[in-house]
Amino acid sequence: MPEIVSPLAGKPVPAALLVNVPRLVTAYFALEPDPTIPAQCVAFGTSGHRGSAFAAAFNETHIVAIAQAVCLYRRHAGIDGPLFLGMDTHALSEPAFASTLEVLAANGVETMIDENGGYTPTPVISHAILGYNLGRETGLADGIVISPSHNPPDEGGFKYNPPNGGPADLTVTGWIEKVANEFLQTRLDGVQRMPYARARKAACVHAHDYITPYVADLGNVVDLEAVRSAGVRIGIDPLGGAAVQYWQPIIERYGLAATVVNTAIDPTFRFMTVDWDGRVRMDCSSAYAMAPLIAMRETFDVAFANDTDADRHGIVCPSSGLMNPNAYLAAAIAYLCAHRPGWRPDSAVGKTVVSSSMIDRVAAKQGRKLLEVPVGFKWFSAGLIDGGLAFGGEESAGAAFLRRDGTVWTTDKDGLIMGLLAAEICARTAQDPGQFYASVTSDLGTSFYARIDAPASAAQKARLAKLDPSDIEAKDLADEAINAKLTRAPGNDQPIGGIKVVTKNGWFAARPSGTEDVYKIYAESFVSAEHLATIQRQAQATIDHALADAPAQVETPPAG
Repeated sequence: MPEIVSPLAGKPVPAALLVNVPRLVTAYFALEPDPTIPAQCVAFGTSGHRGSAFAAAFNETHIVAIAQAVCLYRRHAGIDGPLFLGMDTHALSEPAFASTLEVLAANGVETMIDENGGYTPTPVISHAILGYNLGRETGLADGIVISPSHNPPDEGGFKYNPPNGGPADLTVTGWIEKVANEFLQTRLDGVQRMPYARARKAACVHAHDYITPYVADLGNVVDLEAVRSAGVRIGIDPLGGAAVQYWQPIIERYGLAATVVNTAIDPTFRFMTVDWDGRVRMDCSSAYAMAPLIAMRETFDVAFANDTDADRHGIVCPSSGLMNPNAYLAAAIAYLCAHRPGWRPDSAVGKTVVSSSMIDRVAAKQGRKLLEVPVGFKWFSAGLIDGGLAFGGEESAGAAFLRRDGTVWTTDKDGLIMGLLAAEICARTAQDPGQFYASVTSDLGTSFYARIDAPASAAQKARLAKLDPSDIEAKDLADEAINAKLTRAPGNDQPIGGIKVVTKNGWFAARPSGTEDVYKIYAESFVSAEHLATIQRQAQATIDHALADAPAQVETPPAG
């Protein structure tokens, strides 16, 4: 069941694929969402509200409604400290930033914006929130990140981070989503707003230096002196994202032998190579999107990239090219557990239910407890704050870990520290991360892991999200007895929004996509590639059978 790879994949973006930015921004202001159409309503997924202005899914009306809902939520929750506001380099981020600020200022929210009108990575917002709230019990800060992460150039995103610094949980996002949609239905009746020029000059809006505190603190989470002393040659590609303005200050402060190979900021992202499906996507875990940096792998001891809000990482090694995200998570965990004596011995390793079981084996080898949770980084925030969780990672190339002294660094994914950690691994082990992974897992078996997508209607996706273990009739999988059928995560007993089926030497998990008419099948084998393929075939047949009573047709909204 291989995905159909576009003939454009890995090649420079042709002019015909470049987003028309003036037309996109016009759509942001001109198109009005219809609140009777679900696809045009506010919907918070695992990483906030996302959508394209062309599809009337991310427009001015959405953003002012969400921003007012956030203001009301702050009052409801008693949050009255400053709000740290950041954005990435997507074309829709700038107008959405302006719309948000108009509402925040009109509501009198003390708002911190970049002093140079620049871009702010997601982990920097989390770091700022935690830094401000340290030692406080009242007047707590929170934050907003305007970014659709690695999504295509025609999309926008809006994410709210409460005072714990991490992504808001379902209770909070559900509250904000409900109120925002009520504003859509009343044509924004009750929304407070002032013109942008007045908002920028409002007494409650403050210019803030985001770069200096974050950069100055980096040495407390990654051993950058070791990296400098070893002279590790580093290549860095921000993929035109919010981290562009951070890397040179980092390089200069810590004396790193690093080169930023691309400093361009262009909302069309014309410097990218096309992703697997023929779309432009700043996905640093995709070999197609990362083709230019992979081509430079012999130039550096290690190279890495981040997506546009810098919460994800992609690690390129001379030995192995672009590392599989699961492999790098396992390597990072093995290294950190052996090189962080300041961490509590009882602090656990966190992973999502769809991440590789190699992480389980590495954690056990290091004597660490494992916390397996549903998809979504929000499940790691509390543990990272209290030190009970040393590391939290997702298979989608997002992770964060504690400072060297065992205290919290961020509670959101941090692609910058994950890239710098790859350089520390080189410095301390004299191996690149790919070689280090091979050495620490040589006695743990070989992982064969893949994710594929299968078509599913809205009704079928809803059915999948509510499956019960009894709905899976199979007793074996790829000639092995099924040991577990899970619809709740073992680590925190929370619903996984799908199902996971486990055998001795393999597993699969199926979850509905939050943005496309497909469901995702994650699968892994510790036997062979052929065994993995058998698991995938049987997984799709099993899920299709379980969904057979749900309508198979779904109306697809027209493209923008």
